[in-house]
Amino acid sequence: MNKRIFIGSAWPYANFSLHLGHVVGMINADVLARYHRQKGDEVLFVSGSDCYGTPIAVEAEAQGIHPSEIAEKYHKEFKETLINGLSFSYDIYSCTTSETHAKVAQDLFLFLHKKGDIYPKIQELPYCEKCKRFLPDRYVEGICPDCGFEGARGDQCDECGNLLSPEELKNAACKICKTKPVFKESEHFFLKLSAFSDSLKQWIEKQSSWRPNAKNFSLGFLGEGLKDRAITRDTEWGVKIPLAGYEEKSIYVWFEALCGYLSASIEWAELKDSPDKWKDFWQKECYHYYVHGKDNILFHTIIWPSILMSRGGLNLPNQIVSSEYLNLEGKQFSKSRKWAVWLPDFLKKFDSDSLRYYLISNGPETSDSNFSWKTFQAKNNTELVDTLGNFVHRVLSFINQNFEGQIPKIKPDADGKALLKSAEDSFERIGGLIEKAKSREALQIIFSLAQEGNCFLDKKEPWKTIKTNKDKAGEDLSICVQLINNLRVLIRPFLPKTSERIRSILGADDTDWKLQTILEGKSLDKVAPLFRKLEDDIIESETQQ
Repeated sequence: MNKRIFIGSAWPYANFSLHLGHVVGMINADVLARYHRQKGDEVLFVSGSDCYGTPIAVEAEAQGIHPSEIAEKYHKEFKETLINGLSFSYDIYSCTTSETHAKVAQDLFLFLHKKGDIYPKIQELPYCEKCKRFLPDRYVEGICPDCGFEGARGDQCDECGNLLSPEELKNAACKICKTKPVFKESEHFFLKLSAFSDSLKQWIEKQSSWRPNAKNFSLGFLGEGLKDRAITRDTEWGVKIPLAGYEEKSIYVWFEALCGYLSASIEWAELKDSPDKWKDFWQKECYHYYVHGKDNILFHTIIWPSILMSRGGLNLPNQIVSSEYLNLEGKQFSKSRKWAVWLPDFLKKFDSDSLRYYLISNGPETSDSNFSWKTFQAKNNTELVDTLGNFVHRVLSFINQNFEGQIPKIKPDADGKALLKSAEDSFERIGGLIEKAKSREALQIIFSLAQEGNCFLDKKEPWKTIKTNKDKAGEDLSICVQLINNLRVLIRPFLPKTSERIRSILGADDTDWKLQTILEGKSLDKVAPLFRKLEDDIIESETQQ
Protein backbone atom coordinates (compact mmCIF):
# COMPACT_ATOMS: atom_id res chain seq x y z
CA MET A 1 0.00 0.00 0.00
CA ASN A 2 1.40 3.40 -1.00
CA LYS A 3 2.20 5.91 1.74
CA ARG A 4 2.72 9.64 2.09
CA ILE A 5 6.29 10.61 2.86
CA PHE A 6 7.57 14.02 3.95
CA ILE A 7 11.33 14.61 3.85
CA GLY A 8 12.79 17.77 5.35
CA SER A 9 16.46 18.31 4.62
CA ALA A 10 18.69 20.78 6.47
CA TRP A 11 18.63 24.41 5.28
CA PRO A 12 22.23 25.59 4.74
CA TYR A 13 23.23 29.13 5.73
CA ALA A 14 23.55 31.29 2.62
CA ASN A 15 26.75 32.99 3.74
CA PHE A 16 29.43 31.10 1.80
CA SER A 17 29.87 28.28 -0.72
CA LEU A 18 29.01 24.75 0.36
CA HIS A 19 31.76 22.26 1.12
CA LEU A 20 31.65 18.46 1.36
CA GLY A 21 30.99 18.54 5.10
CA HIS A 22 27.76 20.46 4.54
CA VAL A 23 26.19 17.92 2.18
CA VAL A 24 27.39 14.59 3.52
CA GLY A 25 24.22 14.17 5.57
CA MET A 26 21.93 15.88 3.07
CA ILE A 27 22.55 13.16 0.46
CA ASN A 28 20.58 10.72 2.63
CA ALA A 29 17.49 12.88 2.13
CA ASP A 30 17.73 12.57 -1.65
CA VAL A 31 18.24 8.80 -1.41
CA LEU A 32 15.06 8.55 0.67
CA ALA A 33 13.07 10.74 -1.71
CA ARG A 34 14.14 8.91 -4.85
CA TYR A 35 13.57 5.47 -3.31
CA HIS A 36 10.09 6.26 -2.01
CA ARG A 37 9.09 7.68 -5.40
CA GLN A 38 10.28 4.47 -7.07
CA LYS A 39 8.11 2.55 -4.61
CA GLY A 40 5.12 4.58 -5.72
CA ASP A 41 4.77 6.57 -2.51
CA GLU A 42 3.57 10.18 -2.55
CA VAL A 43 6.64 12.22 -1.61
CA LEU A 44 7.16 15.83 -0.60
CA PHE A 45 10.88 16.62 -0.35
CA VAL A 46 11.64 20.17 0.81
CA SER A 47 14.61 22.30 1.72
CA GLY A 48 15.93 25.79 1.11
CA SER A 49 18.53 28.39 1.93
CA ASP A 50 18.62 29.92 5.40
CA CYS A 51 19.03 33.55 4.36
CA TYR A 52 18.55 35.34 7.67
CA GLY A 53 20.50 35.28 10.89
CA THR A 54 23.87 36.53 11.94
CA PRO A 55 26.13 34.34 9.72
CA ILE A 56 24.87 36.26 6.69
CA ALA A 57 25.03 39.59 8.52
CA VAL A 58 28.60 38.88 9.66
CA GLU A 59 29.73 37.98 6.14
CA ALA A 60 27.97 41.01 4.64
CA GLU A 61 29.58 43.33 7.18
CA ALA A 62 32.99 41.90 6.37
CA GLN A 63 32.41 42.65 2.68
CA GLY A 64 30.75 46.03 3.26
CA ILE A 65 27.51 45.12 1.47
CA HIS A 66 23.86 44.55 2.42
CA PRO A 67 23.01 41.07 3.76
CA SER A 68 20.47 40.56 0.96
CA GLU A 69 23.28 40.56 -1.61
CA ILE A 70 25.07 37.75 0.22
CA ALA A 71 21.88 35.76 0.68
CA GLU A 72 20.74 36.09 -2.93
CA LYS A 73 24.18 35.21 -4.30
CA TYR A 74 24.56 32.02 -2.31
CA HIS A 75 20.93 30.95 -2.59
CA LYS A 76 21.35 30.99 -6.37
CA GLU A 77 24.66 29.13 -6.09
CA PHE A 78 23.16 26.53 -3.71
CA LYS A 79 20.32 25.76 -6.12
CA GLU A 80 22.80 25.27 -8.96
CA THR A 81 25.14 23.14 -6.83
CA LEU A 82 22.55 20.94 -5.17
CA ILE A 83 19.98 20.49 -7.93
CA ASN A 84 22.01 20.59 -11.15
CA GLY A 85 25.33 19.56 -9.63
CA LEU A 86 24.49 16.83 -7.12
CA SER A 87 21.10 15.89 -8.66
CA PHE A 88 19.07 16.48 -5.49
CA SER A 89 15.44 15.87 -6.44
CA TYR A 90 13.69 18.45 -4.28
CA ASP A 91 10.02 19.07 -4.87
CA ILE A 92 10.82 22.60 -3.78
CA TYR A 93 14.03 24.35 -2.79
CA SER A 94 12.93 27.63 -1.23
CA CYS A 95 14.49 30.35 0.91
CA THR A 96 13.62 32.10 4.15
CA THR A 97 13.31 35.48 2.41
CA SER A 98 10.14 34.37 0.60
CA GLU A 99 6.85 36.10 1.40
CA THR A 100 5.20 32.77 2.20
CA HIS A 101 7.90 31.94 4.73
CA ALA A 102 7.56 35.28 6.51
CA LYS A 103 3.79 34.88 6.77
CA VAL A 104 3.98 31.30 8.08
CA ALA A 105 6.66 32.16 10.66
CA GLN A 106 4.75 35.23 11.84
CA ASP A 107 1.45 33.33 12.03
CA LEU A 108 3.06 30.62 14.15
CA PHE A 109 4.67 33.27 16.34
CA LEU A 110 1.31 34.98 16.94
CA PHE A 111 -0.49 31.68 17.58
CA LEU A 112 2.04 30.60 20.22
CA HIS A 113 2.14 34.13 21.69
CA LYS A 114 -1.64 34.11 22.12
CA LYS A 115 -1.41 30.75 23.92
CA GLY A 116 1.28 32.06 26.23
CA ASP A 117 3.96 29.71 24.89
CA ILE A 118 5.84 32.77 23.61
CA TYR A 119 6.19 35.62 26.08
CA PRO A 120 8.21 38.87 26.48
CA LYS A 121 10.97 39.18 29.03
CA ILE A 122 13.72 41.65 29.88
CA GLN A 123 17.15 40.08 29.60
CA GLU A 124 20.73 41.20 29.80
CA LEU A 125 22.44 40.91 26.44
CA PRO A 126 26.01 41.46 25.28
CA TYR A 127 26.60 44.97 24.02
CA CYS A 128 29.75 46.10 22.23
CA GLU A 129 30.64 49.63 23.32
CA LYS A 130 33.10 49.95 20.46
CA CYS A 131 30.63 48.85 17.75
CA LYS A 132 27.77 50.65 19.59
CA ARG A 133 25.23 47.85 19.32
CA PHE A 134 23.77 44.75 20.91
CA LEU A 135 25.53 41.62 19.72
CA PRO A 136 23.42 38.75 18.36
CA ASP A 137 24.61 35.33 19.53
CA ARG A 138 26.90 34.63 16.58
CA TYR A 139 28.65 37.98 17.03
CA VAL A 140 29.98 36.64 20.34
CA GLU A 141 32.73 34.03 20.51
CA GLY A 142 34.59 32.48 23.41
CA ILE A 143 35.42 29.26 25.22
CA CYS A 144 32.69 26.64 25.63
CA PRO A 145 31.93 26.08 29.34
CA ASP A 146 31.13 22.41 28.68
CA CYS A 147 33.99 21.11 26.53
CA GLY A 148 36.55 23.94 26.50
CA PHE A 149 36.39 24.49 22.74
CA GLU A 150 37.87 27.93 22.02
CA GLY A 151 35.74 28.79 18.98
CA ALA A 152 32.31 28.40 20.58
CA ARG A 153 29.60 30.84 19.56
CA GLY A 154 27.05 32.59 21.71
CA ASP A 155 24.29 30.24 20.57
CA GLN A 156 25.97 26.84 20.22
CA CYS A 157 29.26 25.00 20.44
CA ASP A 158 30.08 23.25 17.18
CA GLU A 159 32.49 20.93 18.99
CA CYS A 160 30.12 19.34 21.53
CA GLY A 161 26.79 20.45 20.06
CA ASN A 162 25.38 21.98 23.23
CA LEU A 163 23.12 25.02 23.01
CA LEU A 164 24.60 28.05 24.76
CA SER A 165 23.90 31.64 25.72
CA PRO A 166 26.48 34.43 25.36
CA GLU A 167 26.79 34.89 29.13
CA GLU A 168 27.85 31.26 29.50
CA LEU A 169 30.97 31.68 27.34
CA LYS A 170 34.36 32.13 28.96
CA ASN A 171 36.54 34.96 27.63
CA ALA A 172 33.67 36.20 25.46
CA ALA A 173 34.53 38.79 22.80
CA CYS A 174 32.85 40.64 19.93
CA LYS A 175 33.48 38.73 16.71
CA ILE A 176 33.98 41.96 14.75
CA CYS A 177 36.32 44.03 16.91
CA LYS A 178 37.40 41.46 19.58
CA THR A 179 36.32 43.79 22.40
CA LYS A 180 34.94 42.24 25.59
CA PRO A 181 31.20 42.98 25.63
CA VAL A 182 29.26 44.47 28.53
CA PHE A 183 25.71 43.34 29.32
CA LYS A 184 22.70 45.65 29.01
CA GLU A 185 18.96 45.16 29.30
CA SER A 186 16.80 44.53 26.23
CA GLU A 187 13.29 43.11 25.90
CA HIS A 188 12.83 39.94 23.84
CA PHE A 189 10.41 37.10 23.30
CA PHE A 190 11.02 33.65 24.73
CA LEU A 191 9.76 30.23 23.67
CA LYS A 192 8.49 28.45 26.77
CA LEU A 193 10.44 25.23 26.23
CA SER A 194 10.18 24.33 29.89
CA ALA A 195 6.44 23.75 29.47
CA PHE A 196 7.11 20.90 27.02
CA SER A 197 9.77 19.02 29.00
CA ASP A 198 7.56 16.11 30.12
CA SER A 199 5.76 15.80 26.77
CA LEU A 200 9.05 15.80 24.88
CA LYS A 201 10.59 13.19 27.17
CA GLN A 202 7.64 10.82 26.84
CA TRP A 203 7.56 11.30 23.07
CA ILE A 204 11.32 10.84 22.52
CA GLU A 205 11.50 7.74 24.72
CA LYS A 206 8.98 6.03 22.42
CA GLN A 207 11.02 6.65 19.26
CA SER A 208 12.65 3.48 17.94
CA SER A 209 13.67 4.63 14.44
CA TRP A 210 15.85 7.62 15.33
CA ARG A 211 19.58 7.38 15.03
CA PRO A 212 21.08 6.71 18.48
CA ASN A 213 23.03 9.98 18.55
CA ALA A 214 19.79 11.97 18.19
CA LYS A 215 17.82 10.07 20.81
CA ASN A 216 20.60 9.84 23.39
CA PHE A 217 21.73 13.45 22.99
CA SER A 218 18.16 14.74 23.23
CA LEU A 219 17.31 12.72 26.34
CA GLY A 220 20.57 13.83 27.94
CA PHE A 221 19.75 17.45 27.18
CA LEU A 222 16.28 17.03 28.66
CA GLY A 223 17.79 15.46 31.76
CA GLU A 224 19.62 18.70 32.49
CA GLY A 225 16.31 20.59 32.53
CA LEU A 226 14.92 22.68 29.70
CA LYS A 227 15.32 26.44 29.86
CA ASP A 228 13.10 28.87 27.99
CA ARG A 229 14.99 30.28 25.00
CA ALA A 230 14.95 33.74 23.47
CA ILE A 231 13.70 33.58 19.88
CA THR A 232 14.10 37.26 18.89
CA ARG A 233 17.23 39.32 18.39
CA ASP A 234 18.35 42.95 18.10
CA THR A 235 18.80 42.89 14.35
CA GLU A 236 16.85 44.25 11.41
CA TRP A 237 17.99 41.42 9.11
CA GLY A 238 15.30 38.82 9.65
CA VAL A 239 11.58 38.12 9.68
CA LYS A 240 9.94 40.99 11.52
CA ILE A 241 8.19 40.50 14.84
CA PRO A 242 4.47 40.91 14.01
CA LEU A 243 3.78 43.15 17.02
CA ALA A 244 4.01 46.92 17.36
CA GLY A 245 6.99 48.42 19.16
CA TYR A 246 9.61 45.91 18.00
CA GLU A 247 10.53 47.31 14.60
CA GLU A 248 14.29 47.08 15.21
CA LYS A 249 14.13 43.45 16.30
CA SER A 250 13.54 40.22 14.36
CA ILE A 251 12.47 36.65 14.95
CA TYR A 252 15.62 34.58 15.35
CA VAL A 253 16.51 31.62 13.13
CA TRP A 254 16.05 29.19 16.06
CA PHE A 255 12.32 29.71 15.58
CA GLU A 256 11.96 31.27 12.15
CA ALA A 257 14.19 28.97 10.04
CA LEU A 258 12.61 25.83 11.47
CA CYS A 259 9.24 27.09 10.21
CA GLY A 260 10.74 26.68 6.72
CA TYR A 261 9.71 23.03 6.59
CA LEU A 262 6.09 24.08 6.86
CA SER A 263 6.36 27.29 4.80
CA ALA A 264 8.12 25.47 1.93
CA SER A 265 5.33 22.88 1.93
CA ILE A 266 2.70 25.62 1.72
CA GLU A 267 4.67 27.44 -1.00
CA TRP A 268 4.94 24.16 -2.98
CA ALA A 269 1.16 23.72 -2.79
CA GLU A 270 0.61 27.31 -3.93
CA LEU A 271 2.93 26.82 -6.91
CA LYS A 272 0.94 23.72 -7.89
CA ASP A 273 -2.29 25.77 -7.85
CA SER A 274 -3.54 23.45 -5.13
CA PRO A 275 -3.19 25.64 -2.02
CA ASP A 276 -4.54 23.05 0.44
CA LYS A 277 -2.36 20.17 -0.81
CA TRP A 278 0.22 20.73 1.94
CA LYS A 279 -2.36 19.56 4.47
CA ASP A 280 -2.10 16.01 3.08
CA PHE A 281 1.47 15.89 4.41
CA TRP A 282 1.00 17.85 7.63
CA GLN A 283 -2.50 17.13 8.85
CA LYS A 284 -3.18 13.64 7.49
CA GLU A 285 -1.33 10.36 7.91
CA CYS A 286 2.20 10.91 6.68
CA TYR A 287 5.65 9.65 7.68
CA HIS A 288 8.09 12.51 8.42
CA TYR A 289 11.87 12.24 7.95
CA TYR A 290 14.22 15.03 9.06
CA VAL A 291 17.75 14.80 7.67
CA HIS A 292 20.64 16.94 8.98
CA GLY A 293 23.99 16.97 10.79
CA LYS A 294 24.47 16.26 14.48
CA ASP A 295 25.00 19.96 15.22
CA ASN A 296 21.32 20.45 14.35
CA ILE A 297 19.88 17.65 16.48
CA LEU A 298 18.33 19.76 19.23
CA PHE A 299 16.64 22.09 16.77
CA HIS A 300 14.78 19.12 15.29
CA THR A 301 14.17 17.06 18.44
CA ILE A 302 13.47 19.79 21.02
CA ILE A 303 12.70 23.21 19.53
CA TRP A 304 10.72 22.34 16.38
CA PRO A 305 8.66 19.61 18.13
CA SER A 306 7.84 22.10 20.91
CA ILE A 307 6.56 24.56 18.31
CA LEU A 308 4.52 21.81 16.64
CA MET A 309 3.11 20.59 19.97
CA SER A 310 2.05 24.11 20.89
CA ARG A 311 0.47 24.71 17.50
CA GLY A 312 -1.31 21.36 17.50
CA GLY A 313 -2.81 19.55 14.52
CA LEU A 314 0.54 19.17 12.69
CA ASN A 315 2.58 15.99 12.30
CA LEU A 316 5.62 15.48 14.51
CA PRO A 317 8.88 13.95 13.22
CA ASN A 318 8.86 10.18 12.82
CA GLN A 319 12.51 9.65 12.01
CA ILE A 320 15.53 11.80 12.84
CA VAL A 321 18.43 11.10 10.47
CA SER A 322 21.34 12.95 12.08
CA SER A 323 24.79 12.31 10.63
CA GLU A 324 28.05 12.68 12.52
CA TYR A 325 30.84 14.90 11.18
CA LEU A 326 32.90 14.46 8.03
CA ASN A 327 36.55 15.48 8.43
CA LEU A 328 39.02 16.39 5.68
CA GLU A 329 42.35 14.56 5.71
CA GLY A 330 41.90 13.94 9.44
CA LYS A 331 41.02 17.53 10.42
CA GLN A 332 37.71 19.37 10.78
CA PHE A 333 36.44 21.31 7.79
CA SER A 334 37.00 25.01 8.42
CA LYS A 335 35.90 27.93 6.27
CA SER A 336 37.99 30.42 8.23
CA ARG A 337 41.17 28.33 7.90
CA LYS A 338 40.40 27.58 4.22
CA TRP A 339 40.54 23.86 5.06
CA ALA A 340 37.79 22.55 2.81
CA VAL A 341 36.84 21.02 -0.51
CA TRP A 342 34.32 23.41 -2.00
CA LEU A 343 31.46 21.79 -3.88
CA PRO A 344 31.33 24.19 -6.86
CA ASP A 345 35.04 23.57 -7.49
CA PHE A 346 34.74 19.81 -7.05
CA LEU A 347 31.82 19.49 -9.45
CA LYS A 348 33.71 21.30 -12.21
CA LYS A 349 36.36 18.57 -12.21
CA PHE A 350 34.74 15.33 -11.09
CA ASP A 351 31.63 13.23 -11.72
CA SER A 352 28.95 14.10 -9.18
CA ASP A 353 27.93 10.44 -8.85
CA SER A 354 31.48 9.56 -7.82
CA LEU A 355 31.12 12.05 -4.96
CA ARG A 356 27.66 10.77 -4.04
CA TYR A 357 29.12 7.25 -3.96
CA TYR A 358 32.03 8.24 -1.74
CA LEU A 359 29.96 10.27 0.73
CA ILE A 360 27.39 7.50 1.09
CA SER A 361 29.75 4.51 1.17
CA ASN A 362 32.13 6.32 3.51
CA GLY A 363 29.50 8.43 5.25
CA PRO A 364 29.40 9.37 8.95
CA GLU A 365 26.16 7.55 9.73
CA THR A 366 27.11 6.41 13.23
CA SER A 367 30.54 7.97 13.82
CA ASP A 368 32.75 10.67 12.34
CA SER A 369 34.31 9.76 9.01
CA ASN A 370 37.03 11.21 6.84
CA PHE A 371 37.42 12.45 3.29
CA SER A 372 40.87 11.91 1.83
CA TRP A 373 41.81 12.30 -1.81
CA LYS A 374 43.69 8.98 -1.87
CA THR A 375 40.68 7.10 -0.52
CA PHE A 376 38.41 8.90 -2.97
CA GLN A 377 40.72 7.80 -5.80
CA ALA A 378 40.81 4.20 -4.54
CA LYS A 379 37.04 3.89 -4.16
CA ASN A 380 36.45 5.47 -7.56
CA ASN A 381 38.94 3.24 -9.36
CA THR A 382 38.33 -0.09 -7.62
CA GLU A 383 34.62 0.05 -6.82
CA LEU A 384 33.01 2.34 -9.39
CA VAL A 385 35.32 1.67 -12.34
CA ASP A 386 36.34 -1.94 -11.71
CA THR A 387 33.32 -3.48 -9.98
CA LEU A 388 30.30 -1.75 -11.56
CA GLY A 389 31.66 0.08 -14.58
CA ASN A 390 33.72 -2.76 -16.03
CA PHE A 391 30.92 -5.30 -15.54
CA VAL A 392 28.45 -3.16 -17.45
CA HIS A 393 30.96 -2.22 -20.15
CA ARG A 394 32.29 -5.77 -20.69
CA VAL A 395 28.83 -7.27 -21.10
CA LEU A 396 27.25 -4.63 -23.30
CA SER A 397 30.35 -4.11 -25.48
CA PHE A 398 30.59 -7.84 -26.11
CA ILE A 399 26.94 -7.97 -27.18
CA ASN A 400 27.43 -5.01 -29.50
CA GLN A 401 30.45 -6.64 -31.08
CA ASN A 402 29.15 -10.20 -31.39
CA PHE A 403 25.35 -10.06 -31.41
CA GLU A 404 24.77 -6.99 -33.59
CA GLY A 405 23.87 -4.98 -30.54
CA GLN A 406 20.76 -7.05 -29.78
CA ILE A 407 20.02 -8.70 -26.44
CA PRO A 408 20.35 -12.49 -26.95
CA LYS A 409 17.77 -15.09 -26.08
CA ILE A 410 17.01 -15.40 -22.35
CA LYS A 411 17.41 -18.99 -21.15
CA PRO A 412 18.88 -19.11 -17.63
CA ASP A 413 20.68 -22.20 -16.40
CA ALA A 414 20.95 -22.98 -12.66
CA ASP A 415 23.64 -20.35 -12.15
CA GLY A 416 21.61 -17.76 -14.03
CA LYS A 417 18.47 -18.50 -12.04
CA ALA A 418 20.43 -18.14 -8.79
CA LEU A 419 21.82 -14.79 -9.91
CA LEU A 420 18.40 -13.44 -10.87
CA LYS A 421 16.96 -14.70 -7.57
CA SER A 422 19.69 -12.83 -5.75
CA ALA A 423 18.72 -9.67 -7.65
CA GLU A 424 15.03 -10.16 -6.86
CA ASP A 425 15.68 -10.69 -3.14
CA SER A 426 17.89 -7.62 -2.95
CA PHE A 427 15.00 -5.22 -3.57
CA GLU A 428 13.36 -5.94 -0.24
CA ARG A 429 16.65 -6.04 1.67
CA ILE A 430 17.97 -2.79 0.20
CA GLY A 431 14.62 -1.04 0.48
CA GLY A 432 14.34 -1.95 4.15
CA LEU A 433 17.78 -0.52 4.82
CA ILE A 434 17.04 2.72 2.95
CA GLU A 435 13.85 3.21 4.97
CA LYS A 436 15.95 2.91 8.12
CA ALA A 437 18.36 5.50 6.64
CA LYS A 438 21.13 2.90 6.44
CA SER A 439 22.23 4.02 3.00
CA ARG A 440 25.82 2.87 3.42
CA GLU A 441 24.84 -0.75 4.07
CA ALA A 442 22.26 -0.67 1.28
CA LEU A 443 24.87 0.53 -1.21
CA GLN A 444 27.26 -2.22 -0.10
CA ILE A 445 24.67 -4.86 -0.98
CA ILE A 446 24.19 -3.36 -4.44
CA PHE A 447 27.90 -3.49 -5.16
CA SER A 448 28.09 -7.03 -3.79
CA LEU A 449 25.41 -7.90 -6.33
CA ALA A 450 27.48 -6.26 -9.08
CA GLN A 451 30.44 -8.35 -7.95
CA GLU A 452 28.25 -11.48 -8.19
CA GLY A 453 27.68 -10.48 -11.79
CA ASN A 454 31.42 -10.23 -12.37
CA CYS A 455 31.94 -13.68 -10.85
CA PHE A 456 29.15 -15.14 -13.00
CA LEU A 457 30.70 -13.61 -16.11
CA ASP A 458 34.18 -14.89 -15.26
CA LYS A 459 32.81 -18.36 -14.60
CA LYS A 460 30.84 -18.57 -17.84
CA GLU A 461 33.61 -17.06 -20.02
CA PRO A 462 31.36 -16.18 -22.98
CA TRP A 463 34.43 -14.99 -24.93
CA LYS A 464 35.48 -18.67 -24.99
CA THR A 465 32.03 -20.27 -25.24
CA ILE A 466 31.12 -18.20 -28.30
CA LYS A 467 33.76 -20.05 -30.34
CA THR A 468 31.91 -23.36 -29.97
CA ASN A 469 28.38 -22.50 -28.82
CA LYS A 470 27.20 -18.98 -29.66
CA ASP A 471 23.66 -19.59 -28.35
CA LYS A 472 24.96 -20.59 -24.92
CA ALA A 473 27.28 -17.57 -24.79
CA GLY A 474 24.31 -15.37 -25.68
CA GLU A 475 22.12 -16.93 -22.99
CA ASP A 476 24.76 -16.23 -20.33
CA LEU A 477 25.25 -12.67 -21.54
CA SER A 478 21.49 -12.12 -21.51
CA ILE A 479 21.40 -13.04 -17.81
CA CYS A 480 24.09 -10.40 -17.24
CA VAL A 481 21.96 -7.84 -19.09
CA GLN A 482 19.00 -8.67 -16.84
CA LEU A 483 21.22 -8.09 -13.82
CA ILE A 484 22.52 -4.81 -15.24
CA ASN A 485 18.97 -3.64 -15.82
CA ASN A 486 18.12 -4.36 -12.19
CA LEU A 487 21.32 -2.74 -10.95
CA ARG A 488 20.17 0.33 -12.89
CA VAL A 489 16.99 0.45 -10.81
CA LEU A 490 18.73 -0.32 -7.52
CA ILE A 491 21.39 2.38 -7.89
CA ARG A 492 18.91 5.07 -8.96
CA PRO A 493 18.42 6.53 -5.45
CA PHE A 494 22.20 6.64 -4.94
CA LEU A 495 23.73 7.29 -8.38
CA PRO A 496 20.95 8.86 -10.48
CA LYS A 497 23.11 10.03 -13.39
CA THR A 498 24.78 6.62 -13.71
CA SER A 499 21.39 4.94 -13.60
CA GLU A 500 20.19 7.21 -16.38
CA ARG A 501 23.25 6.46 -18.52
CA ILE A 502 22.56 2.72 -18.24
CA ARG A 503 18.87 3.28 -18.96
CA SER A 504 19.79 5.16 -22.12
CA ILE A 505 22.02 2.33 -23.37
CA LEU A 506 19.43 -0.35 -22.62
CA GLY A 507 16.46 1.67 -23.81
CA ALA A 508 14.61 0.70 -20.63
CA ASP A 509 11.93 2.87 -19.08
CA ASP A 510 10.49 1.29 -15.93
CA THR A 511 12.12 2.45 -12.68
CA ASP A 512 9.65 0.87 -10.24
CA TRP A 513 11.23 -0.74 -7.18
CA LYS A 514 10.84 -4.38 -8.29
CA LEU A 515 12.58 -7.03 -10.36
CA GLN A 516 12.82 -5.86 -13.97
CA THR A 517 12.91 -7.88 -17.19
CA ILE A 518 14.25 -6.55 -20.47
CA LEU A 519 13.14 -8.34 -23.62
CA GLU A 520 15.42 -10.37 -25.88
CA GLY A 521 16.03 -8.88 -29.27
CA LYS A 522 16.02 -5.31 -27.97
CA SER A 523 18.74 -3.18 -29.56
CA LEU A 524 21.38 -1.51 -27.40
CA ASP A 525 22.51 2.06 -27.88
CA LYS A 526 26.15 3.08 -28.11
CA VAL A 527 28.13 1.76 -25.16
CA ALA A 528 30.55 4.07 -23.34
CA PRO A 529 32.41 3.73 -20.00
CA LEU A 530 30.32 4.78 -17.01
CA PHE A 531 33.18 6.18 -14.96
CA ARG A 532 36.58 7.75 -15.48
CA LYS A 533 39.66 6.33 -13.79
CA LEU A 534 41.43 8.93 -11.65
CA GLU A 535 45.19 9.07 -12.23
CA ASP A 536 47.76 9.83 -9.55
CA ASP A 537 48.71 13.25 -10.92
CA ILE A 538 45.10 14.49 -10.64
CA ILE A 539 44.84 13.39 -7.02
CA GLU A 540 48.25 14.77 -6.15
CA SER A 541 47.23 18.17 -7.52
CA GLU A 542 44.06 18.22 -5.42
CA THR A 543 45.92 17.10 -2.31
CA GLN A 544 48.46 19.88 -2.69
CA GLN A 545 45.72 22.44 -3.22
